[in-house]
Amino acid sequence: MRCPFCSHLDTQVVDTRSNPEANVIRRRRRCPKCDKRFTTYERVELRMPRLVKKDGSRTDFDRDKLLGSMMVALRKRPVATEAIDAAVDRIEEKLRSLGDREVPTSRIGDLVMRELAKLDKIAYIRFASVYRSFETPDDFREAVQEIRRPRRRK
Repeated sequence: MRCPFCSHLDTQVVDTRSNPEANVIRRRRRCPKCDKRFTTYERVELRMPRLVKKDGSRTDFDRDKLLGSMMVALRKRPVATEAIDAAVDRIEEKLRSLGDREVPTSRIGDLVMRELAKLDKIAYIRFASVYRSFETPDDFREAVQEIRRPRRRK
């Protein structure tokens, strides 16, 4: 590790601490040349799959865009920010665990629907109305029936 102060190529690790919850290792380092100390962090970098849109175009996964679309559905609903962040984390983890290099956006929509159903029924209906392009009152009625039915575990 190069020293950020004097650019010396070799530094010594003085202290190492890991945070398993955040998948981070914190290292305190000392430069033997200038004797200054600094901290580095190591994180596991897992790539998110690329998204394949309905028109066939591809784009990078964007956590902020996912969070924003969920926030629109959850606007003025009594859901804690921590619960929303945890739902987005679960969606990201599911995408990573798939191991696919590309995922259709419809798959993400389904994952969002599943998480919103757990968080708030009204937000689920709001999101479903846009995601599934509802056009008639019957479309809403079907979505309400879905949310009322007990869900089977897959």
